[in-house]
Amino acid sequence: MRKPGIFHLGPFQFCICLILAPILLFGCSHFNDARQANITFAEANDLFHQGNYTASLDKYSEIAEKYPDKADRALFEMGIVYAHPRNERKDYQKSLECFQKLIKEYPGSEYRQNSEMMIFNIRNVVLKDQTIAAQQMQIETLRHEIQGKENEIVTLQKKMEASEKRIEALDQKFFDYATRNGSADRILVEKSARRLMLISQGEVLKTYKIALGGNPIGPKERQGDNKTPEGTYVIDARNRDSRFHLSLHISYPNERDKNRAKELGDSPGGDIMIHGIKNGSSWVGDAHAEVDWTKGCIAVTNEEIEEIAKLAPNGTIVEIRP
Repeated sequence: MRKPGIFHLGPFQFCICLILAPILLFGCSHFNDARQANITFAEANDLFHQGNYTASLDKYSEIAEKYPDKADRALFEMGIVYAHPRNERKDYQKSLECFQKLIKEYPGSEYRQNSEMMIFNIRNVVLKDQTIAAQQMQIETLRHEIQGKENEIVTLQKKMEASEKRIEALDQKFFDYATRNGSADRILVEKSARRLMLISQGEVLKTYKIALGGNPIGPKERQGDNKTPEGTYVIDARNRDSRFHLSLHISYPNERDKNRAKELGDSPGGDIMIHGIKNGSSWVGDAHAEVDWTKGCIAVTNEEIEEIAKLAPNGTIVEIRP
């Protein structure tokens, strides 16, 4: 007989408890590990912003060892710290090793694409550093061996200073970009200036010269008017098999466009893209922007549309101004 007030488990209930107990305990442990990992990430980030790069690297190494499921993020952050322009002990080789390890060991990581971009840019920076070093050696040789070439030395010094400034700007721009979310959140097109800008968190990442529709003044009103639209849209699709190398589809027409065309008794048209140069004509290059040649689309070079496509995912806002 059961005593009143005392809870009794049957054999089946007792077995269920034995099974669930370790699962619940493991779940709590996993939760605590994730919480502790986030705390350590915050500590590493604080040390980074304080300029204590060595201590920050130590923290990220600790995360990689203790929390394997967070190791890809830790490797990415370490790569950033090793190559950061304000790190007096920056080591491009160690930075490359971090990004390469991430790509090799974590092929499905969300940080893979940004790591590939960082490897590309770091190698460019290293190559330019080597160019500057070679220029410096050339300057010293000229100073010792050719006393009468002062003007040549001055020219080389100016080239070296210009190269250093370009490297600093490139270095800072890409590292700032990498610490953000790795993509543009808005495309701004200024028709009158024939200019397209990739923007992330209010900052311009890059500017491109563009060509517009053959009748560029004013918003698109109807199908076949060769006008480029004006208004706010989004990138809603992309086509790798485009007749213009690669194209990003813009969500024209919106409701305002449809209503305007309806009042005119006509169709608003569609198929407005940001695209490259027509297949077979890529040799034109930058010169394509000297004339408005599209049927209402926005055109850039093939190299530029590849870059824009990587930085502007579907859903990116496209604002087209007069």
